[in-house]
Amino acid sequence: MGAEIDTTEDGVLGGRLRLRQPKRGHRVGHDAILLAAAVDAQAGERAVDLGAGVGGAGLALAARVAGLSVTLVEIDAGLCALAAENARRNGLAERVSVVGADAEELGGLKLGTYDRVLMNPPFNDPQRQQVSPDPSRRLAHTARPGLLARWAQSAARLLKPQGVLTLIWRADGLAEVRAALAADFGALRVLPVLPRPGAPAIRVIVRAVKGGREPQAALPGLALNDAANTPSAEAEAVLRGGEALRLI
Repeated sequence: MGAEIDTTEDGVLGGRLRLRQPKRGHRVGHDAILLAAAVDAQAGERAVDLGAGVGGAGLALAARVAGLSVTLVEIDAGLCALAAENARRNGLAERVSVVGADAEELGGLKLGTYDRVLMNPPFNDPQRQQVSPDPSRRLAHTARPGLLARWAQSAARLLKPQGVLTLIWRADGLAEVRAALAADFGALRVLPVLPRPGAPAIRVIVRAVKGGREPQAALPGLALNDAANTPSAEAEAVLRGGEALRLI
């Protein structure tokens, strides 16, 4: 990475978390912070962030939950180096490790030992949406056929019985999420994310339990903006204030 790729240093969570990331390509945004906020992890647990990029979601989670151990899994070696640097610069290196691995193969990870998995998989369908010419952005955003189901299988392999998976996906792909999770997960909780009150959801955040048997439940939506199209107090509390989202 380094010299041949331009990077910027950016603040998230109201500046409490500083991230070095590529200037072009996929960059940390609202999705990563919302995902981290929805993970109800506890001190002493172990979590895995699949497809972690520069570590935005996993580091935001580690910053919120003291005593939580987080493993960032990323296939791109350059992004792994940035993720490790970001853990160090935010004083989280003692609890956050980085593993260079494919989220579908999980080399170097001990299966069946984690309490939480979080993931923001690539979810754009190249048949329906324009694909970015930037290779890193294309890898981060474009889903190969069956990718979600394979990542869900990886999460099931990593988690302990009754371990919890939290993911964020396109709102119009909720049926695909349910199908991908059906074999190994239950007790789904679905939080729609809306651009403003009354508008169609643009994202869903889904919490699912490995081997869970409770009925599925839909939660009231989170509006990112209010009726005047300014950031809502609820969203700001999460995105800037670092508060958690409750999915249970």
